[in-house]
Amino acid sequence: MDDELVLVTGGTGFVGISCIIRLLGDGVRVRTTVRDLARADEVRDLVRSSGADPSGVEVVAADLLHDAGWTEAVAGATHVLHVASPFPTRQPKDEDELIVPARDGALRVLRAAHDAGVRRVVQTSSFAAIGYGRPNPGRRYTEEDWTDPDGPGVTPYAKSKTLAERAAWDFIAREGGSLELATINPVGIFGPALGADLSSSLELLRQLLNGAFPVVPNGSVGAVDVRDVADLHVRAMRHPDAAGERFLAVSGDAITYLELARLLRAGLGERARHVPTRVIPDWVVRAGAPFSRDLRLMSQELGRRGDASHEKATLLLGWVPRDRDESVLASARSLVDLGLVRD
Repeated sequence: MDDELVLVTGGTGFVGISCIIRLLGDGVRVRTTVRDLARADEVRDLVRSSGADPSGVEVVAADLLHDAGWTEAVAGATHVLHVASPFPTRQPKDEDELIVPARDGALRVLRAAHDAGVRRVVQTSSFAAIGYGRPNPGRRYTEEDWTDPDGPGVTPYAKSKTLAERAAWDFIAREGGSLELATINPVGIFGPALGADLSSSLELLRQLLNGAFPVVPNGSVGAVDVRDVADLHVRAMRHPDAAGERFLAVSGDAITYLELARLLRAGLGERARHVPTRVIPDWVVRAGAPFSRDLRLMSQELGRRGDASHEKATLLLGWVPRDRDESVLASARSLVDLGLVRD
């Protein structure tokens, strides 16, 4: 691996930093991008907090919205893990706030990788590009499924991930040449937090643990550990048969919000005493939907399940994820350890 240099975009993100740590554990040289070099020390601190040596990480500036910096970022790289993409805690009023950086950013990275002679790009997509806008198939979702970006109930985020992944595959088919592409499609990403800048899934747990909600909705969320997501990226980067493939990253079936609340209560005891254990009636959500954007989005998810299969990743790449519940509890315990859960 002495000649291997991997570019990881979005080095301060939950998945990005986990990929960096995973690669450093393999002795791989890593370069990562941040929008502002003022955050370079943040990357190094996160790597150091995991017990890894940050001296093996080069940090450069590049923004998904601008061409500047990408030629330098990919120079000499053998592989690219394109992880960076916006993930909002609240859906924006203008969907282009998410669609443009996700789609155009993916194309910027792919063009730069193509021009630099990179062997393979592994792009972080999402279950959001698989399981929305169409009737539930009555089975576990697989990589053969695609979200209809114009279908009912599709959020700006799901639309952005779908259009960005479609654009990436179209680019490879049209002008990719020898450049290879694989995509990873995770469900909700959990796992131990390394710092106070939380992913959307961990922010959900923090709010539940701190009693931000008096009730939970009648819905569910898929779960996978961030360490397993990073491992799947590296497997897809290296395995010869991964080129041209999508891989769902999921551990077990989706967990309902009520099951999640009960799991936190059982696993953390007194530290989870603020977690609600009552479900808001569906009629209340529907009644409030015309007056609240959040309730409107929630109403579209009532009773919905997004169970998905990781059979492809397991059979082709040998990927075996951690237990779903243990991953969720590891997330919650890390929030307690970081002092983000009130006494």
